[in-house]
Amino acid sequence: MSMRVVIDTDVMVAALESASGASRALLLSILDGKAVLVCSTPLFFEYEAVLTRPQVLQRAGVTSVDVREFLDELASLCVPVGFDFRWRPVADDPDDDLVIETAVNGMADAIATFNIKDIRAGAENFGIIACRPVEVLRRITR
Repeated sequence: MSMRVVIDTDVMVAALESASGASRALLLSILDGKAVLVCSTPLFFEYEAVLTRPQVLQRAGVTSVDVREFLDELASLCVPVGFDFRWRPVADDPDDDLVIETAVNGMADAIATFNIKDIRAGAENFGIIACRPVEVLRRITR
């Protein structure tokens, strides 16, 4: 059974901006079917809102059309998550509750994030690991 992963928006930004980092490698692993992306509609809207900010587009050297095409492909591969239950507040930072709610309702195994400090404790309450993309990638490729 493939690992079910929720990707925090900060990891999506890193994947877009750096072709050689673990964030990009994690996304490529998901696109290759080595793991399953679990995502809710609100989290996907957050991806789009953040990834199409002018400063992100400039740093990544892409257009908003490129980002939307990428997200369309990603959406076709992800397991959609509806919110059967609200679990707020669970994160140390309320802005991260959406990520944890998506993981819990989507029965994710892991959350890939750079924001370990605010997400880890809340995720671990539900038996979900929260770790950096490189660690999620290691777990996928074991």
